[in-house]
Amino acid sequence: MTTPAATFTTVRDLVRYAVTRFTGANLSFGHGNANAYDEAAYLVLHTLSLPLDTLEPFFDARLLPEEIESVLGIIARRADERIPAAYLTNEAWLGEYRFYVDERVIVPRSFIHELIPEHFAPWVKEPEAVEEVLELCTGSGCLAIMLADAFPNAHVDAVDISGDALDVAEQNIVDYGLQAQIALVESDLYTQLLPKKYDLIVTNPPYVNDESMASLPDEYLKEPQNALAGGADGMDLVRKIVAQATHWLKPDGVLVVEIGNEYEHAMAALEHLEPTWLSTSGGDDRVFLLTAQQLQNSKGRSDDKFGA
Repeated sequence: MTTPAATFTTVRDLVRYAVTRFTGANLSFGHGNANAYDEAAYLVLHTLSLPLDTLEPFFDARLLPEEIESVLGIIARRADERIPAAYLTNEAWLGEYRFYVDERVIVPRSFIHELIPEHFAPWVKEPEAVEEVLELCTGSGCLAIMLADAFPNAHVDAVDISGDALDVAEQNIVDYGLQAQIALVESDLYTQLLPKKYDLIVTNPPYVNDESMASLPDEYLKEPQNALAGGADGMDLVRKIVAQATHWLKPDGVLVVEIGNEYEHAMAALEHLEPTWLSTSGGDDRVFLLTAQQLQNSKGRSDDKFGA
């Protein structure tokens, strides 16, 4: 669809048009914005290099023809190609943190980020005493960076099986100046790690079950599929992470795992355990926590169940 730039003069015109286009295209959201209006405002403001949280003063600003053309181009790509907004702008936000992203990583949207500023209290009793943190399936490195900030005395090992993803993570780590605190490790979960015990293991692994993968909206199909797919019930990697965690945790360590919408599958996979479910804005069934003591006490049963 080609629309003459002369049809528009103000930011208000472009936001209104973008909402109409996005609604008419029946776009799916969930990569940073929840609806067509928020997505439209974000893309217009970003393309015009305006503050992302200050739309009102610019609503009726008259734009140059080349500015209008740039915005229309972004609107068309979002509506016609169904590319997630974060890939169009090469940025994603978690709270106050901004990260570079592109098609090599999934768009950051973990609920775990809400729990990090509180240091996973009360299960982590002394945040300043945390010295070793492991983040599995790091992707863009977003959670590793937030963990490094929250636990300044800790060394963070950030693991991913994808070298491409680690290249993106490295860029973000450099942007935040955390090269001395975060080490990137290309590994299939724990396999390439050096022997070490961690105070805290955090992971937002692939967990989408096969049935859900088959019905993902187009926007999600633009993301690396191996960063989403978790097997028949979504729990393939979760099982491995839980089964082996006891070998990597200190006696008072904790494991934090995000499982998205897979609560029922997670409970079936963890039937030998009693995970603590942590409250987030997504509900009380998206992130669970297990202590090293729980994992150790159930080790015999988990080895039988998981084949560890």
